[in-house]
Amino acid sequence: MTDVYAEFVAAVAESLDGSGTTDDPATGVTLARRAHLSRFHFDRVISAAAGESPAAFRRRLLLERAAYRLLAEQVGVLEIAVDAGYSSHEAFTRAFTRAYGMSPRTWRREPSRVFFLAAPSGVHFQPPAGLRLPARKEVKGMDVLVRMVEHHVWLTGELIDRGSRLDAAALDRPIELSIEGIDDDVTIRYLLDRLVWQQEMWLASVEDRPFQVPECGREVRTPIPDLRSRHAVAGERFVALINQLNEQGRFDESFVDTTCEPPRVFTYGGMVAHVLTFAAHRRSLLVGAFHSAGVRDLGFGDPMQFVAG
Repeated sequence: MTDVYAEFVAAVAESLDGSGTTDDPATGVTLARRAHLSRFHFDRVISAAAGESPAAFRRRLLLERAAYRLLAEQVGVLEIAVDAGYSSHEAFTRAFTRAYGMSPRTWRREPSRVFFLAAPSGVHFQPPAGLRLPARKEVKGMDVLVRMVEHHVWLTGELIDRGSRLDAAALDRPIELSIEGIDDDVTIRYLLDRLVWQQEMWLASVEDRPFQVPECGREVRTPIPDLRSRHAVAGERFVALINQLNEQGRFDESFVDTTCEPPRVFTYGGMVAHVLTFAAHRRSLLVGAFHSAGVRDLGFGDPMQFVAG
């Protein structure tokens, strides 16, 4: 049964650029013949493995693709409807409204949307033209990564605390060493603010909440007490999220980042790797800037002892 189901999923993935016509290689008749099964038995096998019939499985994926295209592409609704296998605008609108609770045009005006529909199999459309499959096994060998996240959140809090020892002139003095294209014309206050809203942004993305990414190059005047209180909330929640993902073995799962334009699909593990990579650069700049300002009790911010503790 597993081989038949795997072949079916592969065929559906290959056909996502098709129009859903009877010539499509993912139709039930064609696949049943390839599996040397009757159409009746083939449908029973796939329904048992996927939790939905082959036809419903493919219709759902085509609707998910259509929902994504409505958000990401400037294409007419009728063209998207035809590509999803519907013969008319009206038929597509009825099906879409049943699935998403609103018309395609209303959906298009609401950019912060997750286009995955409920699916017993855990198989979903993944842009630009593929499938997102559930992880084949639990991924739990990430304890060091979790400790690195905990260190990052702890050190960010310590850096904010050190910032409270400086006056406004020191906080807002340009840092001479910066990396063009990542952070330009930075200050201690700017980098502290960036470390905090980076956590806030990814929490909003994972939870599908709106988040306004601050404009690059903007002047930052966030008071240190505000940064401390925001970090106390975001840091605790971010660590809790990473621990939950680790305990459930979900780092290989995907999510839709609707803070991007157009929305993009990332894995949780990739998101954590991104956060730690760019946060490490900013923390190093901050440690050096604090050292120049006479605040030197954090050393180099090395995670070695923290992770081993």
